Amino acid sequence: MEPALSLWLSTLDRTPRAPLPGDAEVDVAIVGAGYTGLWTAYYLAVTDPSVRVAVVEAQVAGFGASGRNGGWCSALFPVSPTAVARRHGRQAALALTRAMESTVDEVGRVAAAEGIDCHYAKGGTVSLARTPVQAARARAELASAAEFGIDASWLPAAEARARCGATDVRGAVYVPACAAIQPALLVRGLAEAVERRGVPVYERTTALSLRPGAVVTDRGTLRAPVVVRATEGYTSGLPGLRRTLAPLYSLMVATEPLPASFWSAAGLARRETFTDFRRMIIYGQRTADDRLAFGGRGAPYHFGSRVAPSFDRDARVHAAIESTLVELFPALGPNPPITHRWGGPLGVPRDWTASVGFDRATGLAWGGGYVGDGVGTSNLAGRTLAALITETDSDLTTLPWVGHRSPRWEPEPLRWLAINAGLKVMSVADDREDRTGREFRPAALFSRFLGE
Repeated sequence: MEPALSLWLSTLDRTPRAPLPGDAEVDVAIVGAGYTGLWTAYYLAVTDPSVRVAVVEAQVAGFGASGRNGGWCSALFPVSPTAVARRHGRQAALALTRAMESTVDEVGRVAAAEGIDCHYAKGGTVSLARTPVQAARARAELASAAEFGIDASWLPAAEARARCGATDVRGAVYVPACAAIQPALLVRGLAEAVERRGVPVYERTTALSLRPGAVVTDRGTLRAPVVVRATEGYTSGLPGLRRTLAPLYSLMVATEPLPASFWSAAGLARRETFTDFRRMIIYGQRTADDRLAFGGRGAPYHFGSRVAPSFDRDARVHAAIESTLVELFPALGPNPPITHRWGGPLGVPRDWTASVGFDRATGLAWGGGYVGDGVGTSNLAGRTLAALITETDSDLTTLPWVGHRSPRWEPEPLRWLAINAGLKVMSVADDREDRTGREFRPAALFSRFLGE
């Protein structure tokens, strides 16, 4: 039996919709039926129902990261407000921060309005400080949050443990602007919502090339004066775009539903999402049916920006993720009751900066490069693209990520060497900092490479 693409998709009907029936013509052609493509289609249909929009998808809606992610609808942007301010000024960074925070509520609003029960629970995020080095990082984050008006507060150890009863908790940073969701329910519900508004979603239709005025697919050519690329971690497979976004893999596990006795100590009573301040990112949530869904980075980058189903699972990385989960919550026992293991690629620009834009001269538009922070950011992208394409007056079109052009990644083998060296540095840093209690300087220097 084929393994499930994710816990989230495992129980949903993924019967493919009809493919593109042949050559066709619309006003806006969108490539990719994940969050970015579907949010763009949705807001185009809401803004101007007369605009003819069609979406083409190589697999089925939500097949990629939109159906496999950690379920954090957060206000996180891939690069820090400090980095945005350094490039564009403080006011621009403040505007982007405010837009991201409001986006969390916008996703919840649309889900409610469209009857999409995606298990939306705005419990915020608890970022644990579990070592002296992590505590120092937490203090720095709080200072940055205060500078840019981000709602964040320090939880002393006892209060932090009451929120998230992990081991070795010294305190935590709490940010209310995050909702836990069931991500596949959201993306599948969005596909139905755009169809109700007259937008066809053509599945099992592979885009072979994108060019001004047309998307050439294996089912025919979809002609349109506006073509939107919404392919995120799969962008490298399109001609001419291999070095645009690097596909990095993030892997996850999920437990069986856990008893009330476990949750009485583990907390997360409001379904807070949780992480800590280690270098190698981890992320988790309590699901609506009382599972722990938990993931992390650490999977290798594959030479040539390759994406393949075999990369969705890595025994070594999944074992490390499970070990970390048990370290956080020893009550799971040495053999935690894991029911699902999965993963998938996310899109990473060379400067780690997500972007959205529309080149009116060519008719080509894009959104993506979320580096794993795409659940909320993709909604902002969809609203922004709809405003750009329809020439609607909106403050969103002046945000600093609009029109940003990231440099291309280095050619191979430099790309493979640099990315995997960076992953190794971050892994070594966590071990070194835990043992010495001091910041690992090479990792701090490398963080500049990540746009921090």
